[in-house]
Amino acid sequence: MKFLDQVKIYIKAGDGGSGSPSFRREKFVEFGGPDGGDGGKGGSVVLRSERNLNTLIDFRYQQHHKAERGTDGSGKKRTGRSGKNLFLKVPVGTQVFEEDNKTLIFDFKKQGEEFVVANGGKGGLGNVRFKSSTNRAPRKFTKGKIGEEFIIWLQLKTIADIGIIGLPNAGKSSLLSAITSATPKIANYKFTTLNPNLGVAVYDNKEITIADIPGLVEGAHRGVGLGIKFLKHIERCKTLLHLIDITEKDLESTYIQVKNELKSYSKDLLKKKEIVVLNKIDLIDKDEVKKIINKFSKNKKSEIAILSTLNKKSISKIKAKLLSYVS
Repeated sequence: MKFLDQVKIYIKAGDGGSGSPSFRREKFVEFGGPDGGDGGKGGSVVLRSERNLNTLIDFRYQQHHKAERGTDGSGKKRTGRSGKNLFLKVPVGTQVFEEDNKTLIFDFKKQGEEFVVANGGKGGLGNVRFKSSTNRAPRKFTKGKIGEEFIIWLQLKTIADIGIIGLPNAGKSSLLSAITSATPKIANYKFTTLNPNLGVAVYDNKEITIADIPGLVEGAHRGVGLGIKFLKHIERCKTLLHLIDITEKDLESTYIQVKNELKSYSKDLLKKKEIVVLNKIDLIDKDEVKKIINKFSKNKKSEIAILSTLNKKSISKIKAKLLSYVS
């Protein structure tokens, strides 16, 4: 499935139906009075959040959305049928902005939330509404109101319990694949992950939603590499799992580089809970692993853990740790 996290769309609610100017026309009723019914209300455009969606790609191929018009009123005081509401499904984590793409209208944070983004027009009044003691045969009726129409922006910011961050090729996709049922693309070169991937890990009958964020290179906050386009997806994650390849020559500089990118984008990201995981421990000697951990853990407030995605016990331990961060 292709990934799209920002799109501009046009929405139009249905117009209200017009009222009827009808008069009774029956045999043996010489002076039939007004009997025109009201028009039906136009359908509204409603956005609804769905957890099983993770992209806005469907809106790229259909950018104009119109709800149904209300039908006109008719004789015998019959009111026109209301237009059907148009429901548009969006992923949880979608933000709705006005045409300027800056003014936030609504933020979908939970499954099944609904937001009426454009209201349908009211139906017009039939001539029976204007009957009075002084006007027994009114010909007056009103047309339906025009439904609201807007151009809006939809922006998706991934919501997850755990966000996996790190440099390209640190093993983020391999970790996600090992602890969840997700099947991200995995290969031994930079930027295998071009889009955020979501997976759900189950441990002790509890679910943990995990997002694999594309690798952050130096200058990402300025748009270098995959840049700022994906930094925003980290904002919604409750805890950050900072994954580092233990075979890197300078773990400290690797760690600081990613932290600096987070800080440059938003200092609020540094306030999130963090667990640092040193990956690929199967590639070096056990004694060497201990030395590296002792050296790297100095002056670190975050918990340090080790991992081999090829070892089931190692994966289980990481799952247990992650559960403690979200429960």
